[in-house]
Amino acid sequence: MAGRAPRTGPAASRVRRGYTIRDQVALRRLSGYAVSADGSGIALRITSARPGSNRLDSTIWLMDGDGAGLRKLKGSGREGNPVFGPDGSLFYLTGPRGKERQVVRLAPGADAPEAVTASPIDIDTFVLSRDGSSVAFSAMVFPGTGPDTLAVTAARLKEHDAQPQTGRVYDQLMVRHWDEWRDGRRRHVFVQSVAGGPAVDVMPDMDADSPVKPFGGNEHYTFTPDGTGVVFTARDAGREEAWSTDLDLFLAPGNASESPRKLTTENPATDTDPSFSPDGRTLAYLAMDRPGFESDKQTVLLRAWPDGATRRLTDHWDRSVDCLAWSADGRTLYLNAQDTGQRGLFAIDVESGRVTSLVGRGHVGQPFAQGGRIYYVNASLAGPGDLYVLEDGHERRLTRLNERPLRGVALGEAEQFSFPGWNGETVHGHVLKPANFDPAKRYPVAFIIHGGPQGSFSNDWSYRWNPQVFAGAGYAAVFIDFHGSTGYGQGFTDSISGDWGGKPLEDLQQGWAYALARYPFLDPDRAAALGASFGGFMVNYIAGVWNEPWKALVSHDGNLDEHFAYYATEELWFPEWEHGGVPWEHRAEYAKHNPVDHIAEWRVPTLVIHGQLDYRVSDIEGLAMFTALQRRGIPSRLLYFPDENHWVLKPQNSVQWHDTVLGWLAQWLGAEGPTDA
Repeated sequence: MAGRAPRTGPAASRVRRGYTIRDQVALRRLSGYAVSADGSGIALRITSARPGSNRLDSTIWLMDGDGAGLRKLKGSGREGNPVFGPDGSLFYLTGPRGKERQVVRLAPGADAPEAVTASPIDIDTFVLSRDGSSVAFSAMVFPGTGPDTLAVTAARLKEHDAQPQTGRVYDQLMVRHWDEWRDGRRRHVFVQSVAGGPAVDVMPDMDADSPVKPFGGNEHYTFTPDGTGVVFTARDAGREEAWSTDLDLFLAPGNASESPRKLTTENPATDTDPSFSPDGRTLAYLAMDRPGFESDKQTVLLRAWPDGATRRLTDHWDRSVDCLAWSADGRTLYLNAQDTGQRGLFAIDVESGRVTSLVGRGHVGQPFAQGGRIYYVNASLAGPGDLYVLEDGHERRLTRLNERPLRGVALGEAEQFSFPGWNGETVHGHVLKPANFDPAKRYPVAFIIHGGPQGSFSNDWSYRWNPQVFAGAGYAAVFIDFHGSTGYGQGFTDSISGDWGGKPLEDLQQGWAYALARYPFLDPDRAAALGASFGGFMVNYIAGVWNEPWKALVSHDGNLDEHFAYYATEELWFPEWEHGGVPWEHRAEYAKHNPVDHIAEWRVPTLVIHGQLDYRVSDIEGLAMFTALQRRGIPSRLLYFPDENHWVLKPQNSVQWHDTVLGWLAQWLGAEGPTDA
């Protein structure tokens, strides 16, 4: 019998293959950029998976100011932090694998870069002085070791490697942080002339980090306008470091002739991200007001430099500012802030405080202003980040880094919705339709719960929890910005503290019911709930208190026992704020919504995932979760990564993660794909 002829014509041409995790790891990720002083050249830092390995390489690419002529610089795959000097030279970090990463300078017209630094240890980040004559960089060193800190650190590390003993002794908390054990070193800021000479530690005796770990970068420090000093961010809290959010700004002379001076003595909460106006007369920075709360609103403060009055600029605006960029005339600050499921670009008038929305869709980041142009990176649920420029009110896309690999790939269409959540208050969510969506069909559902919990599963492109991978596999995805999410006002964010399983759970329940009623293509009989971090906690919690809708669960790096989790984590300010204090004094608050107390009601097949290097949520939580599931006889599986932290970052590990998760969903939700409505 002859085979059926292949479909042809317009209907067939509309059917494209769905997006997969293998597409995702092959994408180029725009992770930084710099614009030359005259706007004629742009440098991009692009990160991509190295073929045949389980690592990401980062390289520097150059292009013309209009986006043409994209070309790659030769390098080792360890390049980063591009910065243009005033003469058009390009500075960046590089270094062969196995060697120390250094700051180098590529002069205009030169064929190869020349070394600026000669550090015996790796350099993490750097900034350039305004006149281009000095560089400030950060490196991990043993503090208090005199003027030769870099050399002493290198010698000590070599000596340590030669010792047979492996034990370490600690006298205070933060023995480990995020994904590394402390060994006595701190990240310090150094200043050096670009022309050469010694590198000077400007915070030599401080037992503190700048940039602040684990996520601080070169936004945490800057040269003073005259280039003679450095303003930097640090948490200098001594033995209270593990429960303190008191980040401060310090001023240090570039030659370390004096000890650093604390500039923000009046605020016991966070002060960070210093940035000077073009005329050098104003220091802008971000500040929180409540000590111990890492998700407090970040307000813009302006300080008349050097020792004038400080003015609060954004008290009237109920949004938390992420980052800042000055206009060339110093009259405007451009900033990012989460706003109703988006992360927009805004302009704020420095004199009046009036806020204007410039870009309101997608996930905008890394704003930079030059002349009449505003550069920024924008991503969305519809695609990964690219570089854009806004000029005279017109937006222009400068890069299309992944146009070719995504050609012919079907992506799901996203829609934002809102509904009455807890207490009838408006709550927002998104639904992502499956790839090659057919409205006459019903689709299995991935109900994804975001982490934080003060976060947002917004209109953004992710390389970890990307709902497009689920859409490409034939699932509809639903995600809710429950009470506690960011971008809806500080009161909405605050409302989750002390109530993890209250208002947020009701929002998730109401959001699920609303989505089912509004979108008939969602199949309620083939649905799974998935989450990581707080989302993992919530999956563990609903396993016992709201398991009726779900055919399968996926719990990634989630707490099982809130009491024990306090003693196993590192940043104690987080559980102390969220649960109202320490557990020996507030036991009832830690027990209020504790997943471990509902194990007897578990029944849903559950996939548990954890990373050994996760020190935020200890891996014992995941192992305990799996133990309880197995002992109760509930179908369960454990995926354990010995080389991942709170996130899964390595490309091949990400492939394994997604293959395992999608395999689990297919097993319990059915792999036959959509069904007739």
